[in-house]
Amino acid sequence: MGAAFGTFGELLQGVLPEGDGDFLVTLPVARWTMATFRQEPDSGEVVVRPAGKTKALQLARTIGELSERRTGVPAGGTLHVNSVIPEGKGLASSSADLVATARAVGQALRVDMPPSRIERLLADIEPTDGVLYPAIVAFHHRTVRLRGVLGSLPVMAVVGVDEGGSVDTVDFNRIPKPFTLADRHEYARLLDRLTGAVRRRDLAEVGRVATRSARMNQLLRHKWSLEPMREICREVGGLGVAVAHSGTTLGILLDTADPSYTQRVSAAARACGELAGGVTVYRTLSFPGRGRAG
Repeated sequence: MGAAFGTFGELLQGVLPEGDGDFLVTLPVARWTMATFRQEPDSGEVVVRPAGKTKALQLARTIGELSERRTGVPAGGTLHVNSVIPEGKGLASSSADLVATARAVGQALRVDMPPSRIERLLADIEPTDGVLYPAIVAFHHRTVRLRGVLGSLPVMAVVGVDEGGSVDTVDFNRIPKPFTLADRHEYARLLDRLTGAVRRRDLAEVGRVATRSARMNQLLRHKWSLEPMREICREVGGLGVAVAHSGTTLGILLDTADPSYTQRVSAAARACGELAGGVTVYRTLSFPGRGRAG
């Protein structure tokens, strides 16, 4: 078996003033994909359930080929992928499917799956979020490469809405980014600010950076509800607004340790419901003991 969490969009996403500058910073949330692989050597092939999980099937077959070259034993079997992460919304559903699949198939076939190997395998399939790391990380999603581990934050709530429709991540990442050199330098400053905020566990600064990133992303994927959501955030005393930069969701960040949290989250949910209909409250993941790394 293998598991992987999803994200609520990103705290920050943009382009830095360097080669391979496209990057994002993850916002892990308690939504999961679980994958189970049952080896059936006599079957001679790998199948996936549900059948539409074609990227997970491609990855499972690749890992099976690695195993067969090493052992000489056919790596047939059935892969079951079960997820509670909505698809096409910018919540890393596809990335979670693939990471959970790599872990499940690797475990069953005794093929080691350190993060570096998973990155190499996923790079051949699609742009990928950094959900294979149990932390908030800066990640080069187009080339599937870790930039740095920022660390962990206290648990936040995200009062989220969905503007509707879906986005294909692969297609989205083919779109040229209209950011100027000045924009790229601003993204570098925002990444420095966010890195420091995570280190200090400064949720207010995290919210400010997330909001600025959301506003800059309007050039690339406009969200009609961003400004109304910012107003709701101000009214309820939220930390800021985070968005799925390549998706359809956005949400208000709230500190769950705030003494007024219950009142704030209720007020935010009511206002967001009046604005956009259905509301989902997510909780971010915290990773105790996860210090900052390079």
